[in-house]
Amino acid sequence: MAHKSSRKRGISGDMFSIKNLSPRQLATFTAGILSVPIALGITVLTGDWLVGAGSLVMVFAGSYGLILFTLEKFIYRKIKLIYKLIYETKATKKEEVYFKYILPQKSIDEVREDVQAWGERRNREIELLRKNEAYRKEFLQNLAHEFKTPIFAIQGYVDTLLGGAMDEERVRKKFLENTAKNVDRLVNLVNDLDEISRLESGEQLLYKQNFIIQDLIREVYDSLSIKTQEKDIKTSIKKGCEAPLTVFADKEKIKQVLINLIENASKYGRQNGHITASIYTTDDQHVLVEISDDGIGIETEHLHRIFERFYRTDTARSRDKGGTGLGLAICKHIVEAHGQSIHVRSTPDVGTTIGFTLESKRD
Repeated sequence: MAHKSSRKRGISGDMFSIKNLSPRQLATFTAGILSVPIALGITVLTGDWLVGAGSLVMVFAGSYGLILFTLEKFIYRKIKLIYKLIYETKATKKEEVYFKYILPQKSIDEVREDVQAWGERRNREIELLRKNEAYRKEFLQNLAHEFKTPIFAIQGYVDTLLGGAMDEERVRKKFLENTAKNVDRLVNLVNDLDEISRLESGEQLLYKQNFIIQDLIREVYDSLSIKTQEKDIKTSIKKGCEAPLTVFADKEKIKQVLINLIENASKYGRQNGHITASIYTTDDQHVLVEISDDGIGIETEHLHRIFERFYRTDTARSRDKGGTGLGLAICKHIVEAHGQSIHVRSTPDVGTTIGFTLESKRD
């Protein structure tokens, strides 16, 4: 019984909580507070309870109408304008019905919560715009630098040749070879940018098929063997991960991901080092592929940015290694185009592991 009575008091308290009252409830509540004492006073003065009852009805009705009119015309009209500003569009017929009939039933606290939520959304949007603007500026600066470097090099070689070095066969051949290298760098840069643009826009279609991921890794190891042998880097598949695992993905695109990851591992791997591929079944639907090296590693503060376009942890050293600075960004876009995720773990002077998930075999 005590539980029931406390529950009733809780319900009653909620029903008459002033902070949750609608405009009509608030008008009723206020009119009641005004009319009851006035009616009691008139009853006492006149000694006629009929007169008191009549005054109660009249005062209540007049107070209710005046208070409701004041609330809706002056206060809730402003609230409606606030809502229209929040939506920032010319109201449709459906929205006009909402503003006219549904909105006035909201309590002031509910309106405050709506406005507060809108303000928080706007703050998040503004913060995102600021970050995007900063990222855009940095990207344009990096893009201009990436293009300027080979263009100025080509310009220098051509000007030198035209200035008289053309007659010396040894110099001419060397300068033309260097010019060709910088042209190749420009072509690779444009191709990588085009690849990213198509991946972002969804124009790059995926041709998914079932294939054994270990076979593709071995194929990439063989294609990059010249680069890895230059530094005496040994490539392998981790013990216990040799058993064939079939994945469902675009084979050529995943090959491109593996080439970029293994090339990076060889560039930043140590002499006589190791590159190891690990493949795990995480659940019935996904396979995890990881490429690990024992190279220079990456500082912690750079880890969250290494998949950004043109981001380099060490600008001077990275450019000496070659590449366009877009390899990891392309990897990220390809993996995400498959609906999967990519991640990185690294410790300076210990090594780096980059992993990504793929969908398991489809029947």
